[in-house]
Amino acid sequence: MTAPQKVILHRRSKTLELAWPDASFTLSAEYLRVCSPSAEVRGHGGQNEVLQVGKRDVAISKIAPSGHYAVQISFDDGHDTGLYSWHYLRELAENFAERWAAYLQALKAANQSRDADTSIVKFIN
Repeated sequence: MTAPQKVILHRRSKTLELAWPDASFTLSAEYLRVCSPSAEVRGHGGQNEVLQVGKRDVAISKIAPSGHYAVQISFDDGHDTGLYSWHYLRELAENFAERWAAYLQALKAANQSRDADTSIVKFIN
């Protein structure tokens, strides 16, 4: 897979725009974060995948090229591992509907949320 012709980070909308000669896509930071190719998210060897919760408001803080085949995306929640190859980004874009629906279903099944836990309840004995 060749590199896209355009890679544009839209900070205000928290999206990443990717354009190849035959198609353009806009992916949210949240989607990219929950689909991170890192071992921390996908598990080692594709096992023990960790469901990412509370990432609705995550933003991309930095994008750095990794050779001619990938980018490393850093997020404002501190996550910065995993290389997003051009092939993987294209796969994420083309299969967004199915992958996003599966993610939402997994959240529901785990009784989890896209929203960060902002509770400040403390119990003192």
